Amino acid sequence: MNRMKLLCRALSVAACLAAAESSVAQEFKVEEVPFATAVSPASMKPRSIAFSDQRNDKLADPATGLIQFEDWARARPEQKRTLSLFPGYEEPKIQVSVHGIKKPYTEKLHMYVVEARFLVGRSPGAIDLARYARLDLLEKIDPAIKHRRIGPDQARPNTDPESAHNRPPGRRWCEAPQSLCIESRYPLEGKLPVGIRLANKLEEGGKKISEFMEFQTELRVLQPQEIDQPVLSKLTGFDGRIAGVMEQSVFSVNQVMQFGKLLVVLQEHPGDTGKTVATVFMALAIETDVLERKKEFENVPVLRNLIPAQVLMGKSSFNSGGSISAGLPDYTRNRIRAIASLLEQEP
Repeated sequence: MNRMKLLCRALSVAACLAAAESSVAQEFKVEEVPFATAVSPASMKPRSIAFSDQRNDKLADPATGLIQFEDWARARPEQKRTLSLFPGYEEPKIQVSVHGIKKPYTEKLHMYVVEARFLVGRSPGAIDLARYARLDLLEKIDPAIKHRRIGPDQARPNTDPESAHNRPPGRRWCEAPQSLCIESRYPLEGKLPVGIRLANKLEEGGKKISEFMEFQTELRVLQPQEIDQPVLSKLTGFDGRIAGVMEQSVFSVNQVMQFGKLLVVLQEHPGDTGKTVATVFMALAIETDVLERKKEFENVPVLRNLIPAQVLMGKSSFNSGGSISAGLPDYTRNRIRAIASLLEQEP
């Protein structure tokens, strides 16, 4: 009889563990909303991500779904201040060579901005963001991208005068407290490498398109004294006490983009001390010159589906996979879903 009771208890514990594992394994679901920051935490469901990007925004170009940097800066000053590489960031002014003569040139940018909100089933005090600034966890978020640690002297804007516009005033990348600097490499997937090789063969002179994306980033957790509660609360649209902030600044990219920014803001839940409200922002600055390479692809039948804007927005037959090659809409959704799953579990 005692053995039977022990067996029943063991089976009961096993059932509970299985149920718990099933709950953890349950994937977060992305729900499209007009503005994620307008969603009240009290109305949110567990394992649901309120997600929005600006593709249908009145400021967005209907053909690309992207917003010109200058329009974004004027209409969304809070976003521009916190989601640029640094508050005073402007479109880069660079020197270009025309017939051997150097002339000043402003690198125009278009923005793809995402905001998302979800609940974490843990109290803010139980989440140590510093534990997530690790290479192994970055690869869990997107296994297709490989990373290696770099130091301040390997960060291009710190040493390369042509990249100096992406260095924040008053400090160098990779020297902030609790920061991790990495260089990442992503080989483009599916049909994209084949299309790129063909495009490069047809291109007479000019810069060739690379078959991989390479970028350098600084991942860091803000110190308590660095957290501007009023500014970030205005950005998130929610005034709960901010318990933690982590940011990833993409300050060097080999092509397509000029910079990127990921911002994770954790705030206290207004009605449940055992939960945390997480608001995530992603801002990607696309070089306008890339978007304007439309005609040269349209004139070649086999490359009509390789038009950069279509590929970036996931509307091309060349898109594939779940990472960058899938296009920005799928890539950002998948990355935020992975971040939500990681925050839900103790690493």
